[in-house]
Amino acid sequence: MDTSLPIVLIPGLCSSPRIYAPVLPALWSFGPPMVANHIRDESMAAIARRILSEAPPRFALAGHSMGGYIAFEIMRQAPDRVARLALINTQARPDSPEASARRTRQIGEANAGRLHGVLDELYPGFVHPSRADDNGLRQIIHAMGDDVGAAGFARQQRAIIARADSRPTLATIACPTLVLTGDTDNTIPNSLSQEMADGINGAKLVIIPDCGHMPQIEQPAATAAALTEWLRN
Repeated sequence: MDTSLPIVLIPGLCSSPRIYAPVLPALWSFGPPMVANHIRDESMAAIARRILSEAPPRFALAGHSMGGYIAFEIMRQAPDRVARLALINTQARPDSPEASARRTRQIGEANAGRLHGVLDELYPGFVHPSRADDNGLRQIIHAMGDDVGAAGFARQQRAIIARADSRPTLATIACPTLVLTGDTDNTIPNSLSQEMADGINGAKLVIIPDCGHMPQIEQPAATAAALTEWLRN
């Protein structure tokens, strides 16, 4: 009997399917993977509704960074459709006023034709300090920015600014959950991953060594191992 489970993968801010490309070969044997398009709407509720309309009836769900914020919204809208949940380098907290002001400025920069400049500003927080001069990773970040585009980036940022506080709903998550992060995430600190793992009953926390905010492209083998264990057990 075929017991495979479809897998819905949600990228982060200004990320595209390229972010999951290094780990897809390890995942596809567990079930057909779908990389969700999250650039067409400008609220978490609308993004989640559209993904749910395009997703299989029941699936494993993995969300990276902004994708985790969307995953929380999917869990609010249709928890019965999610068989497993992976929260990758994300957090349950809402935006701070300072973060929202920074995002608003970045929207203006992107709309003025300086999206790559915004991504260069974000890059040091995206990767482990040892990869600060890794031009290959920087090129991937730029390519994903081109995939998303300035208008898509602006919609994403507006959705992030207005997102809900997901901490009150952590205790309602009942499916097997993986919380995955890097040991040196300078965008979302490890303490916020620990907070999610503590709040979700039975959640497993995995911290990847020598890794920043982009584990799929920084440490693909370790990320794939954590995700395959999540799917297998």
